[in-house]
Amino acid sequence: MQIYLLRHAIAEPSRPGLRDPDRALTPEGSEKLVRVLRCARRAGVEPDVILSSPYRRAIETAQAAAETLGYTGKIVQTQALTPDAAPQNAWDEIRNRGEDAAVLVASHEPLTSSLAAFLLDSPPLRIDMKKAALMRIDCERSGSVPSGTLKWMLTPGLVGA
Repeated sequence: MQIYLLRHAIAEPSRPGLRDPDRALTPEGSEKLVRVLRCARRAGVEPDVILSSPYRRAIETAQAAAETLGYTGKIVQTQALTPDAAPQNAWDEIRNRGEDAAVLVASHEPLTSSLAAFLLDSPPLRIDMKKAALMRIDCERSGSVPSGTLKWMLTPGLVGA
């Protein structure tokens, strides 16, 4: 199974009266995100399913991924991908998609980096998951404990964003 971890792009800052889950992507964030996703498309990324945190900035990130990567299915929102969710819960959500060969996950920090470390069977591993970064991890088994292999990571800085 190919797992694509996509951190949401730059979002508007917190301010009084704006709930954290309601923060939207900024135009700059959207532009950087699309550049990363265009590079991913050229690399052949074609998700079978897109999972997203229910937070607005993650949903907007997932929608941009769907549009840029040519995904026409439904974006599945799940609480298992909120910023403070447990990596095990996110993994359980992903592995329930066992029939899908390629799963794209749109989420937040600190979950994206801790989930990457969990998928790589290295929980102490520290990963600098930039906003709008996309990482591919391949997992051979779909048991309760994953054993993945890091294939690559794209960041806005690498693609000229």
